[in-house]
Amino acid sequence: MNSTAPSLSPADPAALVTGLAEAARLAQRQLAAMPSEARAAALHRAADALRGATANVLAANARDLAAGKANGLSAAMLDRLALDEARLSGIADAVAAVADLPDPVGEVIDSREQPNGLKLQRIRVPIGVIGIIYESRPNVTADAAALCVRAGNAALLRGGSEAVHSNRAIHAALTEGLVAGGVPAEAVQLVPSQDRACVGAMLTASGLIDMIVPRGGKSLVARVQADARVPVLAHLDGINHTYVHAAAGPAMAEAIVINAKLRRTGICGSMETLLIDSAFPQAASLVSALIDAGCEVRGDGRTQALDRRVVPAGADDWDTEYLDAIASVAIVDGLDEALAHITRHSSAHTDAIVTDDHAAAERFLSEVDSAIVMHNASSQFADGGEFGLGAEIGIATGRLHARGPVALEGLTTYKWQVRGGGQTRP
Repeated sequence: MNSTAPSLSPADPAALVTGLAEAARLAQRQLAAMPSEARAAALHRAADALRGATANVLAANARDLAAGKANGLSAAMLDRLALDEARLSGIADAVAAVADLPDPVGEVIDSREQPNGLKLQRIRVPIGVIGIIYESRPNVTADAAALCVRAGNAALLRGGSEAVHSNRAIHAALTEGLVAGGVPAEAVQLVPSQDRACVGAMLTASGLIDMIVPRGGKSLVARVQADARVPVLAHLDGINHTYVHAAAGPAMAEAIVINAKLRRTGICGSMETLLIDSAFPQAASLVSALIDAGCEVRGDGRTQALDRRVVPAGADDWDTEYLDAIASVAIVDGLDEALAHITRHSSAHTDAIVTDDHAAAERFLSEVDSAIVMHNASSQFADGGEFGLGAEIGIATGRLHARGPVALEGLTTYKWQVRGGGQTRP
């Protein structure tokens, strides 16, 4: 674990979180003072340590998977939880990739000189102590740690009980590498308790934790947003739409739709609703292809008429994040109706249009008010790594501070530096 946790009692969640956060704040000051090159080198050591711990991490993950199956976790949740050598190698590679990203800390955002001679600069600085509350996905342990350390932030991690053994094994390996690289152990801490009261203590730790990032299901994120007294960076749902326009190429449309829904159904970038233009000539083939690929289709009346296997959609289906091999499908009469449907039902995460009509695409990109808007691409690309940002700490759908995949830049704030020569204000 870390050097602070053994002296703190998990029996008192509030005191435990306070102690961890206080230690994190001290460590963050040391971390922020480290040269960028030193933080990068420490992350490479952490990636190497994680690769060296493959057997331990996979053994721990096997325990979590066995418990998850016994407890009736869904296939989507088990997929999020599961690790193998390839996935773990990818997690380690992502840590190394973050190490090699340009450091945003110290970047001069803008500068100016006032008529009175004052020289002003606005520069990027770390946010401070970031609390990450997450479920199921053990990769978040590594991604969050790497991003926070690279941007000079301390991380306080609280993973879900489903991945408790995996998280502990990954954290232990990362800590070994980071400490060997000169990073204080308390800069990345894993809360050593699964007591739900620890989440509540984190959410109310104003003055100790500077920002909370929830990664998990709707109930977790809703609780965080409702109870937090600390700023929150989050999205509640990933109700993502793909609109197949009348001028879409049939082959491209089918490839994108199948990938957007079924590549990985349990990720937040998965398509949940397909809108098909009534003038698209291959609508029946598109719906059939989706069903033939193993997806349950819940459709409106016109969609049901295309294939007898379509299940009638209920009113709630248009507002449901399935995270499963299920899609709601509606036939719409043109771009205006598609835009209206998305406005009513989108969660402002990711929405896409498939079309060869440039004007329609540009209008869609301009008028859809989501964090990510795509043209002729699968919504499964809604990922910081795919955006060239390295690992991401989450997708933000709000309108303040950061939006879309949140990586290094999103984990910084700024301050003003003012240099004068004795000026006084009249």
